[in-house]
Amino acid sequence: QVQLVESGGGPVQAGGSLRLSCAASESSSSSGCMGWFRQSPGKEREGVALIYPVTGGSRVAYADSVKGRFTISQDNAKKTLYLQMNTLSPEDTAMYYCAARGPGTYCSGAYLSRSSDWNYWGQGTQVTVSS
Repeated sequence: QVQLVESGGGPVQAGGSLRLSCAASESSSSSGCMGWFRQSPGKEREGVALIYPVTGGSRVAYADSVKGRFTISQDNAKKTLYLQMNTLSPEDTAMYYCAARGPGTYCSGAYLSRSSDWNYWGQGTQVTVSS
């Protein structure tokens, strides 16, 4: 069982930055694929970024809408996942969720569009970008 707790959301003006954090109860090797999703009212949950361990390091993937602006990273010692968000726009306004697929699960960039295949979710943190 992987427990996830997000923090770091809040209001920000367009063009600003925020860093979201997700504290996990398990290490990255036990959590497997970890990622960030977002959902705004009336829209489907959207995969934003994911990261997973590979031999010698990690691999990341991003949604096209955030490439070049958002950076996902992980501090394994702290069992914490981060999402650095720069150049925010009102279109980024959403509830942001941390997720993990769990130990022993496969991961690839394709899982950004497969939210139903993620087994563990945090409670979410709201990001509101004003113009």
